[in-house]
Amino acid sequence: MFEQLFASRIVEKILFYMIANKKCFASELRKCFGIPIFGIQRALTRLENQGILVSIVEGNNRLYYWNPRYPFIEEFKILIEKAYSSLPEKIKKKYYEQPTRKRPRKKGKPL
Repeated sequence: MFEQLFASRIVEKILFYMIANKKCFASELRKCFGIPIFGIQRALTRLENQGILVSIVEGNNRLYYWNPRYPFIEEFKILIEKAYSSLPEKIKKKYYEQPTRKRPRKKGKPL
C-alpha cells in the first residue's frame, strides 16, 4: 500500500506495527515478520533519522517509539491508521496484534 511512498515494504510493516503497539524492539519485529534483522534495523534507523521515531536503549536493546516532537506526527499517525484499518482482520491478527509479554516474568513462577 505505502511501499511506493516509503520505498520499502519493511517501513510499511514497521509503521503498521507501531500503530497497533505504540513501541517496538527490532528483535520483536524480526520474530513477528520473519525478516532478517539487518533490514529492520536499517529501516528503523531511517525512520529515526527522518524524525518520525525516536529510540532509547533498554538493557542491550533499543526501544523505538513515536517522536512526540515531530511536527506532523498526529496527521501522519492518522494517515497510517486509515491505511491500517483497511487491512484484512486476518493479517492484523497474524502480524500486528499478537499478544506479546511486555514485562518480565516473576522469578520462580511456573510457565
